[in-house]
Amino acid sequence: MAERMSALSEPSPSIWRRLDPAAALGRLSESRYWMYLLLVPSAILILAVVLYPTVYGFQLSFRQMRLNRPDLGTGFVGFKHYIAMWSDKVFWLSLRNTAVWVTFAVVIEFGLGLVAALALNRNLPGTKLMGVLILLPYFLPNVVAGHMWALLLDPRLGVINDILVRLGFLETYKAWFADPSTALGAAILVEAWHGFPFFALLLLAGLKGVPDDLYKAASVDGAGPIRQLRLITLPMLRSVIAAAVILRVIGLVNSPDLLLILTGGGPGQSTQVLSLYAFQKAYKDFNFGYAGALSVVMFVLLMLFAWAYVRVSKVNQD
Repeated sequence: MAERMSALSEPSPSIWRRLDPAAALGRLSESRYWMYLLLVPSAILILAVVLYPTVYGFQLSFRQMRLNRPDLGTGFVGFKHYIAMWSDKVFWLSLRNTAVWVTFAVVIEFGLGLVAALALNRNLPGTKLMGVLILLPYFLPNVVAGHMWALLLDPRLGVINDILVRLGFLETYKAWFADPSTALGAAILVEAWHGFPFFALLLLAGLKGVPDDLYKAASVDGAGPIRQLRLITLPMLRSVIAAAVILRVIGLVNSPDLLLILTGGGPGQSTQVLSLYAFQKAYKDFNFGYAGALSVVMFVLLMLFAWAYVRVSKVNQD
């Protein structure tokens, strides 16, 4: 009788198994909730690093935040900054320059990157060395590339000016970044030189996935290189091109450092773009509220562009 009572008073092995942390963790790992548990650290990191600063930036655009005018306070001002943009001539000029800057830079970089990728994909002797040389500009920081090209195009000591004068294309040395008619164009060429390896690298990776049988069949049917490029290469690279263009546009819109080094937005406002204007409003005028509103406008424009580009390119229908 005593043995039966002691057996009843002691917990069964199944109860100990349920209370064992290792066993509970093992059961959890076999359930569908395990993947959600593994995603918790990443979700917390995204909330802390990405989502919170983004929400704070949106909130900042609706507040008064001028560090050099503490008497104005930091209160809620509603859409004051957005309304002020409609009468801000520099904003509209910056918007136009941003469109020109991004469009021409992306088109030139894509063209150069496609030519470089097609050449490197032929696996001719020396292509590995050429691949390294082509990627060198992209490895340079924007600060280094900007100062390097500022010296190359210097109106007094610039090597490029000297070459153009010797070849007869120029009569005298030209101040490329001091002339409103050439400053933005010269900056676009510098950016294209610095950024085209980005397209070359991604397009080359995409070309490696195109089957050679398609080109052999097209050659048998009498298709030349141009038709093969138009009917095989570009359609097969549609997803890669869409991703590369969207990423490059985002990078160009959000990166004012090259223009800041080369021109500082001048002469006048001829090279002023939205990101540089927002930077100057924040760190020269200390008007963080207005700079936040400019950043929100850039964010909305980029979202609209990405949505429209995906719809037009029909990349989601592949």
